[in-house]
Amino acid sequence: MSLLDKVISTVTPPESAEKRAEAHHKARSVASAGDWLSMILDHHEQVEQAFADVRAANDPVSRRQAQKQLRVILSGHSIAEEAVVYPELNRIGKHAGAQLAYAQQVSAKMQMAALEHFDPMSQDYINKLDHFEDSVKHHVYEEEHDWFVDLKQEASPADQQLLTQRYAEEFNRYMNGGDALAEAPAAFGPHAETL
Repeated sequence: MSLLDKVISTVTPPESAEKRAEAHHKARSVASAGDWLSMILDHHEQVEQAFADVRAANDPVSRRQAQKQLRVILSGHSIAEEAVVYPELNRIGKHAGAQLAYAQQVSAKMQMAALEHFDPMSQDYINKLDHFEDSVKHHVYEEEHDWFVDLKQEASPADQQLLTQRYAEEFNRYMNGGDALAEAPAAFGPHAETL
């Protein structure tokens, strides 16, 4: 564990599983079927399962494959949040939460990349995975306990609709390998094809 990892884990001790479950339930209670928040909560559950799949893998090839699946769901999810949800958090005045969310996402990407440098069947790998998972769980807790519940309650119906549309677009673009410029060149001006 790096010095930065130790500082982060000291400053942000992990919440109990019970507290995380309460926050998840709270967020589900304000989400509407098919809206941006319900999609995010579904993705949080998929991330949790992906971590479990990495742990359950019993050989190096299976573990790396499970790690790749974890990376894919985390990347698609984080890109959509960073492009759509965090700017909206900032817009409604949740500046500190938005900034912290971006910082936590960067840290998660760096931790995910660090796993590539460990023997997937080693104790060092498991230790790094533990720390990484704890960081992600803490981030999810903050989103579900406060930030996203506040956004759901404070954003207008029109903004809710836009969040839903844009979050789905960004997530699906990443997951389906879409190219934003190829999909909507007019949005980038008359010279978009030359970019």
